[in-house]
Amino acid sequence: MIKLKAVLALTFGCLLTLSVQAVEIRDHHKEVIGKDCKTCHDNGIKQFPSDQACLQCHDVDDLAEQTARSEEDKWQNPHNNLHYGKELPCQECHGEHTPKQPLCSNCHTFKFDKFKE
Repeated sequence: MIKLKAVLALTFGCLLTLSVQAVEIRDHHKEVIGKDCKTCHDNGIKQFPSDQACLQCHDVDDLAEQTARSEEDKWQNPHNNLHYGKELPCQECHGEHTPKQPLCSNCHTFKFDKFKE
């Protein structure tokens, strides 16, 4: 019985280790970050990255320019919008390890054609 418990404990421990190491990272982030999770997870591995971590590599003004809409639809820009301006936390729309729907999709029906989860 003791051996069975030990084997189960070891198996469980190995599965947890594998699940942590098997986390998917996008190719463009792999090139920059490698396997150093703390590069982004500045608040701890089990916490979402802070916006400051994202903004080390991504400039919100450049993002707002890249996602700009026509003058008629200018407030539909996800990186500079009517509700939050440029202050919407990155994690509200973007998830590195699990896909997310943009926060705006909760109320609005317009589409973000080039949305990167």
